Amino acid sequence: MDKVVASAAQAVADISSGASLAVGGFGLCGIPSELIAAVHATGVADLRVVSNNCGVDDWGLGILLSAKRIARTTSSYVGENKEFERQFLTGELEVELVPQGTLAERLRAGGCGIPAFFTAAGVGTQVADGGLPWRYNADGSIALASPAKETRQYHGTEYVLEESITTDFALVRALRGDQTPQCCVPSPVPALRRARPRPRDDAGAQQPSRRQSRRPPRANRPRRARCRGRLAATAVRPHRHRSPRAGCDPRSLAADG
Repeated sequence: MDKVVASAAQAVADISSGASLAVGGFGLCGIPSELIAAVHATGVADLRVVSNNCGVDDWGLGILLSAKRIARTTSSYVGENKEFERQFLTGELEVELVPQGTLAERLRAGGCGIPAFFTAAGVGTQVADGGLPWRYNADGSIALASPAKETRQYHGTEYVLEESITTDFALVRALRGDQTPQCCVPSPVPALRRARPRPRDDAGAQQPSRRQSRRPPRANRPRRARCRGRLAATAVRPHRHRSPRAGCDPRSLAADG
């Protein structure tokens, strides 16, 4: 079955308001910019986003944020975005900050059907003890804080329990793929992309991904950017474009590694 569609708009057509999205990339590198723009064009809102960061003011997830389409974000880095700071501090945006490695592992665990796992990252901090602000009131007081998490000792070392993450959809930019579509994810951002939620035979959401070639992967074994869903991924025929920010052409970055 050929699951390639002609446009990004077709790929994201099933995403509705209130959906949760896992979005690939690291910083502004390797982000699915065309899919993000397509989601923006649909007008959907109240999105719950899981990504390394939330873009910048005029690029990446920043365009959804500026339009107030994102209600909650789970990220590991949120700097360089003034609108993000404003919305967070005024209570318009809920933010869960997660250590980088923990975020990747929570996504990977979700794709593998692992409900939770123990890690040493965050022990002795508000990540484990709770109290980290997730949402503020308009007057600056804390409206919602992170809960305390279970901790346990193994061989004399303390660990904190982290729950896995699954989402309704995932937006991924891949180097190349086929009609299945199996997608090959290259450097420089393989770890986060490979950790995106994977589909399981018993559950379901479509996951659009951007392909950069119609040739089946050869040098690398194809990797599916997967998300719990109907086990029906969608690939978009690509065309060359360049980011308005110098040095951030996703194609060249992916090719150069």
